[in-house]
Amino acid sequence: MKWAVLATWKMSENGNRIASQILAENRKASEAILHGISDVEDNPSFHSVGYGGRPDTNCRVILDGGYMDGDTLHFGAVGAIEGFRSPIHIAYSLREGDANNFLVGQGAEEYASKHHFEKRDNLTEEMIVLYEQEKEKRKQLSAYDGHDTVCFLAKDSFNSICAGTSTSGLFMKEKGRLGDTPVVGNGFYADSKTGAAAATGMGEEIMKGCLSYAAVMYMKIGMPVQEAADKALLQLHQELIERNGYANPMSLIVLDKEGNFGVSTNIDFTFTYGSDEQSTENYIAKLQNGKTVITKLTE
Repeated sequence: MKWAVLATWKMSENGNRIASQILAENRKASEAILHGISDVEDNPSFHSVGYGGRPDTNCRVILDGGYMDGDTLHFGAVGAIEGFRSPIHIAYSLREGDANNFLVGQGAEEYASKHHFEKRDNLTEEMIVLYEQEKEKRKQLSAYDGHDTVCFLAKDSFNSICAGTSTSGLFMKEKGRLGDTPVVGNGFYADSKTGAAAATGMGEEIMKGCLSYAAVMYMKIGMPVQEAADKALLQLHQELIERNGYANPMSLIVLDKEGNFGVSTNIDFTFTYGSDEQSTENYIAKLQNGKTVITKLTE
């Protein structure tokens, strides 16, 4: 197919349609990803990304984001950044050059301010109320407890592939905590010669298997896209159960160089996909009998 775009969660449906329109106009995958993710970052009804994201233990919304160019293998990433509108745009701007591609905390904020990226207080009144309700419960942190990283993978008509991610991270996370989202090879990876992958879920689990790189590597040695997705995620899932007695939630989206998708998960997981051969559709993936079963959402 000429172009395709794949994104995590049903919340990305509108962003996927925006990205698809950009690709249909023969524009670049990078542009599609930036606009698709920004649509999610700017929507306060999605409480895990950008404006309206869930706060950390200090009631601060701290953001992470990453981008990778599959043509050059260059990447940019920001972690633990506060007070700016769009981590994906800041990450994208860091992709050039061979050093200083991954900035965190104060350094990332100083860079974003110096380069005139739009500032924004991402903490909403709704999230302040939620924080006050939850702060004394001291419940165990878990992925998907109102936290869903937005990940986009895109292939354009020039056969370029790229990957992008954005998140506010784990709800009630400790100050300074980073998950997999901004970490290349873990939260995202792209290689235009092979394909791309991106992950969502408990970042500490995902990083134990370098999950996104693993999926691309399996495609590189000849596995079909769905087989590569399942091999990467379900092998890690089983390994963690054998070693620890449990595995935390993880989901993985994968796009091959032809634009075909594969998805693997150990929970119920929604995603969106569109291409020049089909309009944007929502799907749900579930783990059943040791394999991922994918069906279209009918609602």
